[in-house]
Amino acid sequence: MTVIDSSPVRIPADSEQPPLTCGPGGGHPLPEGRDHYTISEVAQVTGLTAHTLRWYERIGLMPHVDRSHTGQRRFRNRDLDWLALVGKLRLTGMPVADMVRYAELVREGEHTFEARQELLEGTRRAVRARIEELRDTLAVLDHKIDVYADARRASERF
Repeated sequence: MTVIDSSPVRIPADSEQPPLTCGPGGGHPLPEGRDHYTISEVAQVTGLTAHTLRWYERIGLMPHVDRSHTGQRRFRNRDLDWLALVGKLRLTGMPVADMVRYAELVREGEHTFEARQELLEGTRRAVRARIEELRDTLAVLDHKIDVYADARRASERF
């Protein structure tokens, strides 16, 4: 399991849309004006390991990452945007295969908007169902906590 840091990072929509921001201040927690980062810098910012970043690239989840003249990966702000989106998709519980499919659709271009929308709508339905399950679970927990609080108050009266 890969742990993703929840530090504020720009959350991208598709490459055709302007990026959204989240968290206090939004934007990348990196110096303004920079647009080239090493794999270790990206690992530090995202909370992903270098191994995970290489794996994402290998399976097609990451778009092509530029290389320096020596072959070292040079991530760009658009890559950080993409990784922020991938992090959010992971939090939804979307399977990696679906994330890879979504990445393929994005790379194929505008004619895949409908397929992308359908994929995201399916994920949204699953997230909403999970939220309802969690609400029900929270109600049970609240009830049990109230039962124990009432029982403790009753026993303290004696």
